[in-house]
Amino acid sequence: MSASALEQPTNVLIVEDNPDNQQLATWILEDEGFNVTCVESAEEGLELLETNSYDLILMDISLPGMDGKEATRKIRNSPHLKHIPVLALTAHAVQGEREAIVASGVDGLLTKPVDEDELLSHIAQLLDK
Repeated sequence: MSASALEQPTNVLIVEDNPDNQQLATWILEDEGFNVTCVESAEEGLELLETNSYDLILMDISLPGMDGKEATRKIRNSPHLKHIPVLALTAHAVQGEREAIVASGVDGLLTKPVDEDELLSHIAQLLDK
């Protein structure tokens, strides 16, 4: 499902400290008609969530300062943000870490490098909820 089929563009917040990963995700999503905003830290992401409206968050787990798990817990504990789907992206998908990431409240988890079709499929599922 492409975002262009919707009445209004879908706004996606990407919280990712690696510029190459930011660029790749941005290209994939903009090609599908999404509006994309990138930030490099969880703190910046949480700040933007207070002043802007997003339909989906792509959350890197390994971030400088606050990690993606803590940021997701803060989102889930915030009444006006907890409804926003959070898709975790991580290079560290060992079993114990996967469980900790899921326990933080994410709606899905993808490992890097991200497969474009898998990413778009997960996003479509999350936005259909």
